[in-house]
Amino acid sequence: MKVSSARYVTSAVDLQGLPNSGLPEVAFAGRSNVGKSSLINCLVGVKTLSYTSSTPGRTRCLNFYLINSSFYFVDLPGYGYAKVSKEMRSSFRGMVESYLCARRQLRGLVMILDGRHPPMASDLALKDWLMHKGLPCRVVLTKMDKVRKGEWVESQKRAASSLGLDKDKILLFSTTSGSGKKEVWQAIGHMLQENEVRGTRKDEGRATVCR
Repeated sequence: MKVSSARYVTSAVDLQGLPNSGLPEVAFAGRSNVGKSSLINCLVGVKTLSYTSSTPGRTRCLNFYLINSSFYFVDLPGYGYAKVSKEMRSSFRGMVESYLCARRQLRGLVMILDGRHPPMASDLALKDWLMHKGLPCRVVLTKMDKVRKGEWVESQKRAASSLGLDKDKILLFSTTSGSGKKEVWQAIGHMLQENEVRGTRKDEGRATVCR
């Protein structure tokens, strides 16, 4: 996809603060410090669009970025960061779950994992939760530039086995080389073309995830 414009619009801490334009949305979720912001910036070709930090847990809102004036990327707070309080983690979880369950404009989710490591318990919990809710997602392994090229397939197989997915459903991405950018955009494009009304998938027996 050719990106002609990308800009930050707003940050929300509850459903009342969400944009009301009605445009479709694709959300990005992952553990803190997996390279979520770097992935977003690389996809749109704007290095400073989404704030990146060496300190995990800095994203504490739902951040909305308008792409090509036609859809939103939504950067969700990172999960699994132990140094924030239990109360704050609970607040993050409630806010994110409310958004994922109630937002009718949401077309799908990009689930981001660090390709250097196997999926953790919180990653598996998110995948199971998404499957239960019937929200389409694609899994992307980031930081592949820090993995030796000969080990990429093994990383892909390891993630697929842990998540219970086919290997080909796991996308590999490097912000340094841009490898995998085309494939991630193709997955996002497929989500944006979804015409189903949010909230009906599970009831209609189509509770599939990571397709």
